[in-house]
Amino acid sequence: MDVLIAMGTTAAYFFSVYNAFFRPTAPGAMKELYFEASAVIITLIILGRYLETAAKGRTFEAIKKLMSLQAKTARVVRDGGELDIPIEDVVVGDMVVVRPGERVPVDGEIREGNSSIDESMLTGESLPVEKGPGDSIVGATINKFGTFKFEATKVGRDTALSQIIKMVEDAQGSKAPIQKIADRVSGVFVPAVIMIALATFAIWYFILGDFTSGLISAVAILVIACPCALGLATPTAIMVGTGKGAENGILIKGGEHLEMTSQLDIVVLDKTGTITKGEPQVTDLLSVGEMAEDEVLKLAAITEKGSEHPLGKAIYEKGVEKYGRIPDPQHFEALPGRGVMAELEGKEIYIGTRKLMGEEKVDLGDAERAAETMEAQGKTAMFMAVDGEIEAIIAVADTLKEGSKEAISELKSMGIEVYMLTGDNSRTAEAIAKKVGISNVMAQVLPDDKAREVEGLREQGKLTAMVGDGINDAPALASADIGIAMGTGTDIAMEAADITLMRGDLRAIPAAIHLSGKTMRKIKQNLFWAFIYNIIGIPFAALGLLNPMIAGGAMVFSSLSVVTNSLSLKRFEPYTHRLR
Repeated sequence: MDVLIAMGTTAAYFFSVYNAFFRPTAPGAMKELYFEASAVIITLIILGRYLETAAKGRTFEAIKKLMSLQAKTARVVRDGGELDIPIEDVVVGDMVVVRPGERVPVDGEIREGNSSIDESMLTGESLPVEKGPGDSIVGATINKFGTFKFEATKVGRDTALSQIIKMVEDAQGSKAPIQKIADRVSGVFVPAVIMIALATFAIWYFILGDFTSGLISAVAILVIACPCALGLATPTAIMVGTGKGAENGILIKGGEHLEMTSQLDIVVLDKTGTITKGEPQVTDLLSVGEMAEDEVLKLAAITEKGSEHPLGKAIYEKGVEKYGRIPDPQHFEALPGRGVMAELEGKEIYIGTRKLMGEEKVDLGDAERAAETMEAQGKTAMFMAVDGEIEAIIAVADTLKEGSKEAISELKSMGIEVYMLTGDNSRTAEAIAKKVGISNVMAQVLPDDKAREVEGLREQGKLTAMVGDGINDAPALASADIGIAMGTGTDIAMEAADITLMRGDLRAIPAAIHLSGKTMRKIKQNLFWAFIYNIIGIPFAALGLLNPMIAGGAMVFSSLSVVTNSLSLKRFEPYTHRLR
């Protein structure tokens, strides 16, 4: 971009040097000197660059705000006493003390004490969260009330806040596909302008016989055509757009993902933990065999003790609530997408789906009809078999996340198809889907098949986003055009995703799409402003109607208008889709 300015100012300067010292003039005649044109043009360029840098610095405010959240020191327990040390010196395994009103310095797990933690910087939720021994906490959150000790598990660049800052920095430095168009245009534009300037000079000098007017016109063309604004059009908008997203809990990994989000045709939503809270509770326990319900619950809680699945945890917690301590099974095995198996006191216990019961040759009998009734109410019915005989049906229900129905309705109003993907049976899936207004349901999908289902939608030529929160969603997130992870989910899901929603609120999905669309409109407006000055200015400069100094000022104004237009994005509120 500097080639055109360097050529124009150099030509004016050396022409003036030639006129001042080497070109003879008639006695008393004024010498044609253009030193001031070179000086003023360069001054205007430097002033413009300074203003640009000052304006662009404001696009990094999101990162500055995030960095300001970090604690500067930590109070650690060493050699039997408490010691304040710089946060950089905290190591994994340190026992850290946090008092009321202080920021949590690093990520960790509470070992002693209870407190209420303000996690609004992470989730956007204003209400404090109650924490106790065994609960994980995140650095930069604020301890509201109690004093507690926690063990540092992630420090330095590994903390959640550092990862967020890195993601925003990477996104702001990345290029959107539309930027590549601008780069290609610049590659052709600069040589074309040089050719136009040379042609203009040749016409003025060789045809019209006016060397001075030819030089001034050529210099004006080189200056007015400098494509600085073209180079600023995309990166400034992406910086502001991704920064605005970060302020609103929408972390976008790069410009490419930001651009693609505005073009989505399909959004696929995982059910558990995404549409629903992922905190199911046991609603029904029906004994259909010889065991009493109390005995069924105890065996089921022991069987599910080692389960990582939310449904299994709900059964285990129900058992803990009734019996207190639950013993370990002698053997436990998770059967992904189907259920679990455990051995206890010589008994072989299976809890899971119809498919699992079919694999184990268990006759369901009348239990099938009872399960169908529960599933029609939107509950997930699981069968429990002991030594090959059906003994009970356990129904578990999950509550819908606040805002799920509203978010899905908004996505549909934007012309986006919404699908629900779940491992649940069709009857339960349809009941949940009906509650939130989804008509496209993919049920009884095993974790390994989720990615295949997403690929199938992509093969229809539709731009597809997958939204999930669990480890089993990671392959589907990676295979989608845009993977969107709920920030309340697992680290693996967030690593595989292109966008992370820190609030875990589905309403952030339409907000991200609106932010993407607004950013893309700003980029297109910027490209328009970048070109309009050149298109209007070059003909005037070629005709000798544009002073090089005025051309320099116009070029600076072009760059500033682009940066200012990008900065206007800072007033955009993604959740309300309005400018402040």
